[in-house]
This record gives sequence, C-alpha cells and structure tokens, in this order.
Amino acid sequence: MRVILVGTHAQRGRLREQAAAAHLIVVGEAPSSAEARATEVAADALLIAARDDSDDVVGYREDLTPRELEVLELLSEGLPNKAIAERLGISDQTVKFHVAALTGKLGASNRTDAVRLAIKRGLVML
Repeated sequence: MRVILVGTHAQRGRLREQAAAAHLIVVGEAPSSAEARATEVAADALLIAARDDSDDVVGYREDLTPRELEVLELLSEGLPNKAIAERLGISDQTVKFHVAALTGKLGASNRTDAVRLAIKRGLVML
C-alpha cells in the first residue's frame, strides 16, 4: 500500500518507522492533511499521526468531508456564512449545516474555536 505520512516532523519520523515495519510504501510526507491531499502523488491512503504525550493537539473525532474542509478554509479567512455560500455556490443554510458538522467533528465550541483547532491540527494554513 502506498501512503503519504501526515504530521509534524517528529511524528512523521515515528510513522516512517511504523510504515516500514508494516511494509507500507511511503510516497510522500506533509505537515497537514490538506497539503497531503493537494499533492499530485498517487497514494492509497494518508497515514495521519496520532496524538502522543509530546503533542499539544487532541485527535480527530471524525474525518472532515472535502466540502467541510472547503468551508473550514473559508472560515479561516474570516468570511461570514453568506460570503462562504456565494463563493461555493450553495445556500447559507447549507453553510450553516457544514459549520455545525465540522465544529462537532473537531470538538470545537464555536466557529472561532474550530479554526483554532484546525490550525493546530494542520488542516488549514494562514
């Protein structure tokens, strides 16, 4: 299986060892899942580092959908729901639904907290 490693430099080092032991083929590395998805490297999966005692980030509750990632990136730009809806060509009610879903999945208390957690987890870059 061809994988892209995702995490901090130290985390990717640990993942590299684990991937070798599991006979996985590492075809790329990235600090965030968003950057890993943006690469043109053909891979079967992303191998995302889990939290350890040296990490300051709580693990994901669930993976975000591609649309939720798009909404999250626009949230990180400080856009309100109506502007996000216009950019994506969807209704502001649909944006509201996506914001609620992604804040729940990230374990965030509000949209600002969702952006903060997403930055810490490498899902969005400012």
